[in-house]
Amino acid sequence: MLYVDVPTWPEFKALTETRRDACVSIYVTTTPLSQDTDGCRIELGNMAKQAYDQLESSGFDKRRLAELMEHFDDLDDDDEFWRLQANSLAVLVTPDRMHTFRLANTIVPTIQVSDRFHLTPLLRAITFPHSAFVLALSENAVRLVEVFPDLPPVTVKIEGMPKDAASAVGKSTLNKRSHSRRIHGSEGQNVRFRQYARQVDAALRAILAGRETPLILAATGRLASVFSSVCSYPNLLSNIIETSPDRVSDADIAAATLPILDTAYRGEVLQLQELYETRLTQGRATSDLSDAARAATYGAIEALLVDIDSVAPGLVDEETGAITFSDQSDATNYGIVDEIAGRALIRGAMVLGVRKADMPAVGEVAAILRYAV
Repeated sequence: MLYVDVPTWPEFKALTETRRDACVSIYVTTTPLSQDTDGCRIELGNMAKQAYDQLESSGFDKRRLAELMEHFDDLDDDDEFWRLQANSLAVLVTPDRMHTFRLANTIVPTIQVSDRFHLTPLLRAITFPHSAFVLALSENAVRLVEVFPDLPPVTVKIEGMPKDAASAVGKSTLNKRSHSRRIHGSEGQNVRFRQYARQVDAALRAILAGRETPLILAATGRLASVFSSVCSYPNLLSNIIETSPDRVSDADIAAATLPILDTAYRGEVLQLQELYETRLTQGRATSDLSDAARAATYGAIEALLVDIDSVAPGLVDEETGAITFSDQSDATNYGIVDEIAGRALIRGAMVLGVRKADMPAVGEVAAILRYAV
């Protein structure tokens, strides 16, 4: 089992806005096999020593440097922490505080030292978190299953959720064929299904209101199409789990969500790739770092794709967005791509971290602009 803890969007934005006298960002490959974590601990220690050397050579305050390194020493001594790992580990440290995030995806080992954190590698984990709600809906029962990337699925208790279709509409069964105006036969069943589905939808609002988590429907036949037609939640995915969920376990439902989420994420990336190509012909898209930095600074980016493995050291002017490139990373500069992503995010842009193969253009960024700059 992978032990994963990923920052929420509010946490990520807070990390983006962090400014300290020293911010050390380390990403190291780990393993969920607890007997094999010694090598990961050694690699993290070696990377922490590199951070120490960078800060020491820059004349950083020795007392503050000792406080920063103490966090690494404490983490190295925490056997319980190292027993529970995933495929990558993000360690973000200042002299005052340490943040750690265990990630399911594999990240290129990286170390960055600056006055702000290097966060681009975290973007993919929060862009595609593989969490979802699944509405297991049948004529005989309904339940909402919450699916996590790192924990077993759980059934969510919802006040006001109907028990089944018949009781929801005050009937003992929906299979009677007696006439009651137009409520009879298969046509009547559809009417009752819509009444049932609307009650289910109303009950879900208390749980789903304000969320962006995908909702996946597990259902078959007419009930599946009826619920889709009345659902008010905007993040209901079009692909469904086509099975009667009455005798399907939560674990099996969770397993069935993975290909659906992968398809949805892939579709999201493809839509942005197509939009990028369209906006490019209109002068409202760019893959140039200098143009993207300026656009991010002025809030002109609508959506941004970034290569999570890219690091371009340098500085971005706080007011103009002008870039000063550097030949190598040191304690005084930071990742330009990371800074562009952070500024775009703070100013309301959609930011997705992707692999290089998913970038719509050659380069580290692909910015879709609100207006030409």
